[in-house]
Amino acid sequence: MNEQDPFVSLVIPAYNEEKLLPRLLETVERARGVYRRGRGAVEVIVADNLSTDATAAIAESFGCRVVSVAPHVIGAVRNGGAAIARGEILAFIDADSLIDEQTFNAVEKALSRHDVVAGTTGIKFERWSLGLLVTFAILAPFMALLKLDTGVVFCRRPDFEAIGGYDETMKFAEDLRFLWDMRRLGKSRGQGLMRLGKVKAFTSARKFDRWGQWHFLIFPFRFAWSRLRGSASFDRLAEKYWYSGER
Repeated sequence: MNEQDPFVSLVIPAYNEEKLLPRLLETVERARGVYRRGRGAVEVIVADNLSTDATAAIAESFGCRVVSVAPHVIGAVRNGGAAIARGEILAFIDADSLIDEQTFNAVEKALSRHDVVAGTTGIKFERWSLGLLVTFAILAPFMALLKLDTGVVFCRRPDFEAIGGYDETMKFAEDLRFLWDMRRLGKSRGQGLMRLGKVKAFTSARKFDRWGQWHFLIFPFRFAWSRLRGSASFDRLAEKYWYSGER
């Protein structure tokens, strides 16, 4: 491998993210700047899900590789970015996030361990409210116990290919399914998942801003009810919550 070849490929799925994408890419540039292998060892791929705003142009202005992915399903968008990746390590982060400058160093160190199959950095919210604190308090024990978290998700390329990437039949929770599949793959080899608590990503609270600070505790019941009403009702609610063009 020559020094121009990327070692890490960071995939950013994006749909109408012109407002928040620039600030993420600024933090990515800082992290590339302190990466032990050098800036050129990290390639940044923006998987543009047919945005109608300046998402693709912004990504190109930062020197990102841009791939257009048509299916309006988040798993397909993540997989579309991974399909053109050249790095030995694959990492994924949502566009409304900010990453720690030591992220790439921490990810490489984690995957240098033979007992780790994949992992996450975990997240911190950009702001807190009572609803966010309660939501986090309820979810945190389960995430800690199962090591299923979010933020920057990372794995080795062969393992990504071994499980078939992200499930493209799921409208949401594909990230949890991905980590569960990774966990199962690793278990057969004596490996597990790792959470990198020291390099947590910041994530926006925009869904809480839009849907209310208590919405995360209410929505499971709404989704369960919509499922009982039929697949069309369920799909409409999922589309409205996860795939709305409003940002």
